Amino acid sequence: MEYATLNNGMKMPMEGIGTFLLTPDEAEASVLSALQCGYRLIDTANAYVNEKAVGRAMKKSGRKREEIFLETKLWPSFYEQADAVEKTLERLDTDHIDLLLIHQPAGNYMAGYKLMEKAYKEGKVKAIGLSNFTAEQIQEILDVCEVKPAVLQTEVHPYSQEKELKKFLEKEGIVIQAWYPLGHGDKALIQEPLFSELGKKYGKSNAQIILRWHIQAGNIVIPGSKNSDHIKDNFDLFDFSLTDEEMDKIAVMDQQKRYYTSTPEMLKAYAEMVPPVDEQK
Repeated sequence: MEYATLNNGMKMPMEGIGTFLLTPDEAEASVLSALQCGYRLIDTANAYVNEKAVGRAMKKSGRKREEIFLETKLWPSFYEQADAVEKTLERLDTDHIDLLLIHQPAGNYMAGYKLMEKAYKEGKVKAIGLSNFTAEQIQEILDVCEVKPAVLQTEVHPYSQEKELKKFLEKEGIVIQAWYPLGHGDKALIQEPLFSELGKKYGKSNAQIILRWHIQAGNIVIPGSKNSDHIKDNFDLFDFSLTDEEMDKIAVMDQQKRYYTSTPEMLKAYAEMVPPVDEQK
């Protein structure tokens, strides 16, 4: 495993398992499978409605809590609830969260950030960050925060490499974490001839080549899967390295093509939506 060092000195695994769109049963099975084959980073969120299942899988794995880097995200409709972090801890059945993010720049996200800062100072959260924020929105936080965000989780893949955003983040000491690291399953991206060529050279799949590119580019990745073979294959990235020339060839693939873009209407809807977290299995 390779690690990123966050701006508060914490070490964060460069690869983890994502649980977006997984049912509680699927999330529990996927996280357990991932922990058994070497993953130590788990990503979930209030809005995924599978935090209880993630907590169960952590317990069932037999791994010590300090061996696991647990990441989750606060949903906008909870930003103004004083006990939002405590309720999240209860669902995960843990005494601390390693990384807590503001999930969307919707609603009163400043209030949500203050909640996270308080939890950080109390030791309930070890690092805090943001998800789906633009550089301008991140700057809003930086202008007033007492605890600097350590991570930005956002869409990154070879077709959308976010080069300018990454320059801004590097200047501020914020690490980038990629969701949709494989481009939302876009076959055109996965089947790029360069990835096929490199796959043959290294004895790896095209997806493994893309994930290795992310890690060498400094992007923490959280590919999600409910297939135990895919989970295992996605983790088999640490026995080879791409050359500088190969990394340069992938760099020119950037099309600034995103698969997800929020709108003011979407953000308003997020702020009003209340995930059924109390109904979790």
